[in-house]
Amino acid sequence: MILPDVRVGHGYDTHRLVESKGMVEIVLCGVKIPHHASLLGHSDADVGLHALTDALLATVGADDIESHFPPSDPQWKDASSDRFLAHAARLVSQEGGTITHCDVTLLCETPKISPYRDPMKTAIASLLGLEGKRVSVKASTNGGLGFVGRGEGIVALATATVVFPREE
Repeated sequence: MILPDVRVGHGYDTHRLVESKGMVEIVLCGVKIPHHASLLGHSDADVGLHALTDALLATVGADDIESHFPPSDPQWKDASSDRFLAHAARLVSQEGGTITHCDVTLLCETPKISPYRDPMKTAIASLLGLEGKRVSVKASTNGGLGFVGRGEGIVALATATVVFPREE
């Protein structure tokens, strides 16, 4: 019996929240969300898409997001993270892979993710050309513990499953 070449990649990212004067918009999993604090980062600081980008890069052994889009490079200043995810998806495709499932977990006290979960799933599915049921977005608080619990940052964890043709 020949088994398929199934690879699972894992990604992690975190960005600091910094107080803003008034309401601003942060981007999580490709969706703009009103919030009282900004996410600090060189790009748009979308922790969800950054973690998912790393997960996809892992399936092809392509290092991490910073090796492809260094924060020291001014061309990535304020860049939309969908560009990073598209790049990772292209690398997977060039290696013959088919993305079959993505899962993102956001850890934050605020904003509340549930009102934005479906638009996030839709955004990721659209960016990767997947059916909506092949994308999962979940959220949890950190129970008031640590920097996440104090509202100082947001963490994202992501897993991507990719199937590759069997090499014989």
